[in-house]
Amino acid sequence: MQGIYNFAFIIAISAIAAMGGFLFGFDEAVISGTVDCVSTQFGLNVMASGWFVSSALLGAIIGVIVGGNLSDRYGRKSTMICSGTLFAVSMIGCAVAPSFIYLVIYRIVGGIGIGVASIVCPMYISEVAVASRRGLLVSLYQLAVTIGVVGAYVSNKWLLGIAMEDSDLSGISRTLFVDEWWRGMLGVGVIPSVIFLVSIFFIPESPRWLVLKGRMQKAEQVFARIYNNDSAIVRRQIESTLEVTRNSGSGYKALLSPGIFRAVLIGVAIAMLGQFMGVNAVLYYGPSIFKDAGLSDGDAFFYQVLVGAANMLTTIAAMFIIDKVGRKTLIYYGVSGMIISLLLIGSYFMWGQQLGVSHVLLLIFFLLYIICCAGSICAVIFVILSEMYPLAVRGAAMSVAGLALWIATFMIGQLTPWMLHTLSPAGTFLLFAIMCVPYILIMWKMVPETTGKSLEEIERYWMYGELREAANKNT
Repeated sequence: MQGIYNFAFIIAISAIAAMGGFLFGFDEAVISGTVDCVSTQFGLNVMASGWFVSSALLGAIIGVIVGGNLSDRYGRKSTMICSGTLFAVSMIGCAVAPSFIYLVIYRIVGGIGIGVASIVCPMYISEVAVASRRGLLVSLYQLAVTIGVVGAYVSNKWLLGIAMEDSDLSGISRTLFVDEWWRGMLGVGVIPSVIFLVSIFFIPESPRWLVLKGRMQKAEQVFARIYNNDSAIVRRQIESTLEVTRNSGSGYKALLSPGIFRAVLIGVAIAMLGQFMGVNAVLYYGPSIFKDAGLSDGDAFFYQVLVGAANMLTTIAAMFIIDKVGRKTLIYYGVSGMIISLLLIGSYFMWGQQLGVSHVLLLIFFLLYIICCAGSICAVIFVILSEMYPLAVRGAAMSVAGLALWIATFMIGQLTPWMLHTLSPAGTFLLFAIMCVPYILIMWKMVPETTGKSLEEIERYWMYGELREAANKNT
C-alpha cells in the first residue's frame, strides 16, 4: 500500500542523488564533440586521441577504488559532496587548460568525481528506497545519465553553431566559444556540478548506513520520514537491518566469504561485459563513426542528438516497467534486440556504402540498438549492483564491481579508435554482438530475480542461498 510510505519524500531525495548520474552522462557524451578539434589543435595521433577520451576513465577507476571505502567510513552524503566538488574543479580546469597535459590532468580529476558518484549515488538511492519501488527509484540514476548525455549533445550542437557563426565575441569569450570552442563545451559542465553539489546538502544521510554506524536516533528520524511516522514499520525496519549486519563481516576481507564472493564475481562479470557490448563506443565516438559513414559535421552531431534522445526516452519507459516485468525479463528481450541491431550495423558498414544504401537506414539501426540497450542493460545494471550486496560490505563490493566496470569502460575508450581503424567499423560492431552472448547467459543462469524483494531478503539469498517472498513488500 502506497500510503505506508512517503513516496514524494523518497523520490525527491532520490532525484537529488541521481543528479550525480547527470554528471556521469554529461562527461561521457560531451567529449564526443571535442575529440576532432582537440586532436587537431594539439596534433594528436590515434592513440593520443584515445588517451584524451579515456583519461577521465582512468580517473573514474581511481574514484571507484576509493569511493566505496569513503562511503562506508564517512557516509553516502559526504561522499557525494566530495564527488560534486571534484567534478566542478575539473570542468573549470578543462576550460582554461594551457596545454594537453593539463587538460588530461583535469580530465582525470573529473573522472575521480564521476567514479565516486557512480558508486555512491545508486547505493544511496537503494538504501532509502522501498522494495516495491526500488527498481524505479534506482533507475532515476540511469535516467539522469541519459539526460546528461542528451544535455551534452544538445549543448555541443548549440556551441558548435555559435562557433561557426561570424560572432562579435572577443577576449576570453571568443577563445572559449569560437576560436577554441571545445573549451566551452567542456567548461559548461560546471553548471550542473554546482547544482548537484548544493542540492546534496538538503538531503538526509542514508538510514541504513546510520544503523550500521549505531546512530539509531538519526536513523529512526529518517525512516520515520520515509514511512510516514509509522513507529511499528520503523522499528521493524531497523531490527531487520540490525539482524543482517550482525551476521555479516565488514571491509574487503569479508568479500571473500563464500556467498558474498560469488555475488562479487557475478557483479564483476556483468559490469565488464556490459561495456564490451558497444554502448560507450557509440556515446564517445558517435559523431566520428557517423562522419566515417559519409555525413557532414552538422549531420553527424544531429544524428548523435537523436541517439541521445532515444536513449533517454527508452530509459523513462524502462523505469516504469522494471518493477513490474522484472530485471531479468528486460535483459532477455533487450540484449536479444542488441544482438540483432549490432549485426545490422556491422552489415551496413560491410556492404551498405558500396550498395548506396541511405544513411537514414544506419540511423535506424543505431536507434534500434540504443533503444534495446537503454531498455535493458543500462536500465538494470545500477539497480542490480546497488541491491545485490550485503549492507556491511556494500561500499567495498560496489567499489570492486565499479572498478571492473570502469576498467572495461577505460579499455573501450582507449581501444575503440584502434578497433575502428584496424578491425573496421563492420568488424568492431560484429565483435560487440558476440560479447552480448556471455552476458545474457550469466544473467539467465547465475543472477536471481530480485524484483519486489527487500535489501535484507536479497542479502539472505547470497548468504544462505534462498530468496523468500517478502513479508512486507513496502520495506
